Amino acid sequence: METGGSTVKKTTLTPKAIIHQRFGSNACYKVEEVEESNPNGCPGLAIQRKGPCLYRCFLQLPEFSVVSETCKRKKEAEQSAAEKAIEKLGIDPTKSNPNSQEAWDELVGRLSYAFSTEFLSAIHPLSGHFRAALRREAHYTGFVPISVISIYDAKLISLCKYINPETESNPFLVMSLVTKAAAKLLGSVSISEDQLSIRKEGSYPSETLESLVDQQSSFLNDTWISAVRVPYSDEKSTEALTLNISDNIYYLDVIAQELGVTDASQVLISRPIGRASSEMRLYWANKSYKSEESLNTRARYFSGQKIYGDAILASVGYTWRSLDLFYEDVSLCTYYRLLINKTPSGAYKLSRESILAAELPLAFTTRSNWRGSTPREILCTFCRLHRLSEPVFPTASSLLTSSPEGPGSSKKLKVTKSSGETNGGGTFKCNVKIFSKCQDLILACSPKVSFKKQNDAIQNAALKVLSFLNIYFKNLNISLEKLTSYGDELDIQLYAQHFSKEFELSPLVHKYSQSMGTCTGSFLDSNSTSQLNVEGQGSGTSPFSGCLVCISYSVYVVSEGESMKDLLESSEEFEFEIGNGVVTPVLEAVVMQMFVGQSASFNTELPPRELILAAGDSIRTPSKLSLTRGCSLQYSVTLLRVTEPLEDRMEQALFSPPLSKQRVEYALQHIKESCATSLVDFGCGSGSLLDSLLDYSTSLEKIIGVDISQKSLSRAAKILHSKLNTASGAAPATNGIKSAFLFEGSITDFDSRLYGSDIGTCLEVIEHMEEDQACLFGDAVLSLFCPRILIVSTPNYEYNVILQKSTLQSQEEDPEDKNQTQSCKFRNHDHKFEWTREQFNSWASELAQRHNYSVEFSGVGGVFGVEPGFASQIAVFRRGEECPMTNTDESYRYDVIWEWSSTNTRTVL
Repeated sequence: METGGSTVKKTTLTPKAIIHQRFGSNACYKVEEVEESNPNGCPGLAIQRKGPCLYRCFLQLPEFSVVSETCKRKKEAEQSAAEKAIEKLGIDPTKSNPNSQEAWDELVGRLSYAFSTEFLSAIHPLSGHFRAALRREAHYTGFVPISVISIYDAKLISLCKYINPETESNPFLVMSLVTKAAAKLLGSVSISEDQLSIRKEGSYPSETLESLVDQQSSFLNDTWISAVRVPYSDEKSTEALTLNISDNIYYLDVIAQELGVTDASQVLISRPIGRASSEMRLYWANKSYKSEESLNTRARYFSGQKIYGDAILASVGYTWRSLDLFYEDVSLCTYYRLLINKTPSGAYKLSRESILAAELPLAFTTRSNWRGSTPREILCTFCRLHRLSEPVFPTASSLLTSSPEGPGSSKKLKVTKSSGETNGGGTFKCNVKIFSKCQDLILACSPKVSFKKQNDAIQNAALKVLSFLNIYFKNLNISLEKLTSYGDELDIQLYAQHFSKEFELSPLVHKYSQSMGTCTGSFLDSNSTSQLNVEGQGSGTSPFSGCLVCISYSVYVVSEGESMKDLLESSEEFEFEIGNGVVTPVLEAVVMQMFVGQSASFNTELPPRELILAAGDSIRTPSKLSLTRGCSLQYSVTLLRVTEPLEDRMEQALFSPPLSKQRVEYALQHIKESCATSLVDFGCGSGSLLDSLLDYSTSLEKIIGVDISQKSLSRAAKILHSKLNTASGAAPATNGIKSAFLFEGSITDFDSRLYGSDIGTCLEVIEHMEEDQACLFGDAVLSLFCPRILIVSTPNYEYNVILQKSTLQSQEEDPEDKNQTQSCKFRNHDHKFEWTREQFNSWASELAQRHNYSVEFSGVGGVFGVEPGFASQIAVFRRGEECPMTNTDESYRYDVIWEWSSTNTRTVL
């Protein structure tokens, strides 16, 4: 090692590195794309060309937030935001971190500057308090509370951390350090007798004071704002109050009076509540006697600080934007929204502005179908509000290569690691880890499912964690053993000791736990709805699983007899995906029974108190009627439109008639040719095939549908019941159906009631199963159910390149897909696989050979012999011998959901 004349070159830290050094995971960067049009150079041309891709970064720090300049790259935007934060903090990036003595000297200098004439005129959150202090009366004139100095100057707080690192976890240590620093400035400043305030010795120049009067806008006489009192006693409810913040009064003196102390110097102030840039804070009295009995659990839950006695939640203070005092009302609605925002389901409800209708979705299907904050955004916000470290999302990518064993290439996939961010034909898995501020691991999620897009992997992993946390907030008295068991089901490992420590206050604050998550009981029980009224003719278009619907709705609280009515919440357009748990079950159940253009109203029992209070707003605050026993909720809903899944829209745009109708016609042709009298539709869903078959005259006398979704079967029962009863009353009947059945169960399980049918259908179903389950179904249906003919259809993966070049696809393409190198996507987010012709032929041929069936291949949507084949490929299996008699033993594995005969109808739901 050379030691002679060589010098060690000092490493220059980037602005982002400096911020990380100071704040660690407390610094939150959020980059967004800036849309800017590019002049097209053609006057009168209506179509604007998109300009170059630009980015802006929002950086949130514990004390404030900044916004970067517009930059060409994401990393440049982050560095720009960090530079602005450094400037606000007063950090010189060319200097190294000060030692303890240097920090002391700088602290004294910073305090001296705070009482200078220059600082008094500056636009700074702290300088506003210095100006307001000059208007205080009698012996308080000019005195600035030390608690104010210690909370509103980020540079001063940063220096205190160098002197005593414990100020990071105990910000009130800053007050003692400021007092010691002020003692070194005696002569230029003076400290009050109670050691709680500091004042400048001497007066400020008169011209400076006159200039400030001219610059500041005067308040109107008696300016009042709304605030909330948070009692320390859990037996008392939060209550609304008003504060007078008129121009001639120091607002902290007003708060002091409300808290029962003499002046502002005895008022302590919390960190910002909610957003880092917010001026919403908790205020409480600095009393010498502090007992555990007076510990304010609710205030502590919001602030993360030990607060004793009653506290006041208010949004008022001075900012970086103006010399004037900023203020806004804080209502009880604000308080309860803050409360539910600390839960996963509540955060999603607020992002949709739908407290009484929305619920945290079950899955992240596609970005285009998702509404509101994404799972990752919600999880990051959740961790910040609970003062946890930023969640970590490590992702791993894998390459999928086909094995050469024919159908085995679809059953088993070889996985190899890939270092690239995108990988054609590859998949992604994402883990999630959540740590405390002390870096104790709280939970780790390791999903087994992989996704073709990295964003889908991240969002679904984040949603798993949110769903797990939602289970906890729904039932805060749940045992750790049971919670751990739920975690195992969601691929989550829980570190119980650390989890209990971080969430110890939650059960004490969220007493009405059902109001915090997905409510259970009668509020969401579709059987609890009363007075369901559906009005209007409708267009004939109705919702089905996977589609996007748009509704308008209003929610009222009504008294018994509906003599009084209070509007709680409304939305002119609210979109959600059917079948993904995005709205309350009772609301989805009602919408599923409607047609576009129809309106419905129904009543349910009142939800818990917190949801009602959070559903109001500053203009429409819930009245006392909302909390009265004997009242109920009344929903008024109108179904505005139904948007089919992208797969269906692509097929309808490219094929006439649509592929779904072509598949029905293909099945109809084989029914007629075979003179079949009985048909089983495996995976019947909402009964679209069975419904369509009823429009034709066939030899069928008995039709059966089986599906695993009770919700879809309920929809099928409604459609078939209506059509069969209409047909049976007609003369002559349009079809010869004598009986119909709908069963709930898995098509991989055998039920003897479905044995030996003339024809079986399984149209566009197997791709929704895992590949091993699809293979299991093939063996089960041919060896156990033994239909004379079986028709199986599934998408041809090779045709996707044509479908995805359609105009419809390009209009709704996920922006992330533009960066993907993979050639084709699956047609539907719910597809677990899609086979090429070779894979499908190999699977079907081996299946037929094992079970003494013949098989022929065809399809719909395309021309035989023309590449890339049919859009929907079909295999028709024919039994080679009489139906074996070994399966006639009664084996009833399915539940009867609905049955119909020409003489009787029975529904079991």
